[in-house]
Amino acid sequence: MRRSVPVAAIAALTSAGLLLAGCSGSKDSKNGSGEANAATKGIVNASDAKGGTVNYALSDAPESFDPGNTYYAFVYNFSRLYARPLTTFKPGPGTKGNELTPDLAESMGKPTDGGKTWTYKLRKGVKYDDGSVITSKDVKYAVERSNFARDTLSLGPNYFQQFLKDNDGGYKGPFKDKDKAGLKSVETPDDQTIVFHLKKPFAEFDYLVSAPQTAPVPRAKDKGAEYTKSVVSSGSYKFQSYQEGKQLTLVRNPHWSAKTDPLRKQLPDKIVLKMKVAQSTIDKDLRSGNTHVDLAGRGVDGQTQAQLLTDPDEKANTDNALGQRVVYTAINTKVKPFDNVECRKAVEYAIDKKAVQTSLGGPIRGEVASTVLPTDIDGYQKFDLYPQKYDGDKLDLTEAKKHWDKCGAGKTDTTIVARNDRQDEIDAATTVIDSLKKIGVNAKIQSYPSSKYFSDYAGVPKFNKKNNVGLIMMQWGSDFPTGYGYLQQIANGKAISQSGNTNLSELDDPAINKLLDSAIADTDKAAREKAYAEIDKKMMEQAAIVPLTYFKVLLYRSPKATNLVSTSAFSGQYDYLNIGVKK
Repeated sequence: MRRSVPVAAIAALTSAGLLLAGCSGSKDSKNGSGEANAATKGIVNASDAKGGTVNYALSDAPESFDPGNTYYAFVYNFSRLYARPLTTFKPGPGTKGNELTPDLAESMGKPTDGGKTWTYKLRKGVKYDDGSVITSKDVKYAVERSNFARDTLSLGPNYFQQFLKDNDGGYKGPFKDKDKAGLKSVETPDDQTIVFHLKKPFAEFDYLVSAPQTAPVPRAKDKGAEYTKSVVSSGSYKFQSYQEGKQLTLVRNPHWSAKTDPLRKQLPDKIVLKMKVAQSTIDKDLRSGNTHVDLAGRGVDGQTQAQLLTDPDEKANTDNALGQRVVYTAINTKVKPFDNVECRKAVEYAIDKKAVQTSLGGPIRGEVASTVLPTDIDGYQKFDLYPQKYDGDKLDLTEAKKHWDKCGAGKTDTTIVARNDRQDEIDAATTVIDSLKKIGVNAKIQSYPSSKYFSDYAGVPKFNKKNNVGLIMMQWGSDFPTGYGYLQQIANGKAISQSGNTNLSELDDPAINKLLDSAIADTDKAAREKAYAEIDKKMMEQAAIVPLTYFKVLLYRSPKATNLVSTSAFSGQYDYLNIGVKK
């Protein structure tokens, strides 16, 4: 079995004395906080100092910088520097970062018609980087292009397409529609007002409009799929240069005003992102201060982890946080033999989750999971439909073999896919393969880049069927911090799309779909949370997802970065809105 770190290092990582959660570091730590997990409790190196360059690095390249055509949490986070959605999350440590606040809008939405109509007023005087004034029509256009031009922009969620009132009226999106009036269900009675008319009540709509899909886009400057290369800024920074797959440079937006933006501080002169940098290099540069932030926010690699956790001073510069995420293997319910629920249940019992946990870096990277909902999402309830029993370190396969015999598949060949720039995901997939061999499943691994994973491979149902992809490695974070924000795009059959799909199991269960629809219409928060727990159990009964671990990130704080806050709102990443650099 391949591991992300050597066996000796794993032993060190998992020993009680080195677990990060209960320790604090030297008072002489390099960044001055002197405490592990400091950024999960408060702001580390708080500063309003202006100037300098903040350097980001990324091990691959993002799928897109277009705020309307992305679904990675780190791009959601980063895009707020140049794209202002109607609402967003306050920069705050831990769960304080889940607090929703108006951004481009001057206040939260005003619901009427029992929650089927939502009205927002835009702040006055907000301008693009070219000096032109942002209007409500630009927000409407942004929603139209991101949700109704799926053949061109397929990578973001499709909530608006599902819930806007006239979705069934044949609207083909702004690139094909000859009527420039666009959607009838989104009205702009004046330049400051936008009104959304929904098919049914949506109690959490303020969360929905925090997605960058509501960041304004001027129709005249939209270049469709090419817009990612020259996004028009509504935020505090604008694009200066972009070399695809290599480097993006942002500089201050001269038309941004603090008077119209209470959240952003516009501290550094410049923000530089270097792409396709080896993770080991990123880790080294973070420790030296040459890089200030790892953009993906997935944490250090295994070798670096072992070094950090055996050095008290270095350990004091780390943050280990839950990220409203679960690492899991999606079982494709449309690919044989996994279209049989008994086959899927066998897989649930057969995958050695403790071995997977070890391959991911040990308990510091997350406890073994048994539910689809993560423990840090409202609505989570503890249960385990497929309990695993061990004889020492050996997993008891009695239940797995019983269900596999019942499904009658015999020896089976399948394909498991993972992202090739994520070594931990490759290691976990390898462990899954080793586990399934013991019940007669011969899985071969195919790996693909993160930038194309959902657009070309794992998120394309036709590709999966053609290539016999029965198992898909996945790590899913909440779109917004509620059970609905976590479950909708991976559990609802209506969320399945032909590209950019995140319902990787292709599960389309009428009972689950109905529960999701009724829950989001309920204004009673407690009732919604009860429904989310019920949906979780129904998903596990369907055995469409094998939860592996409740993801935890291990971040290293650059000694030269200021205003570092590890936030739950963006999967435990640092909040990117106001990071600066020490002089």
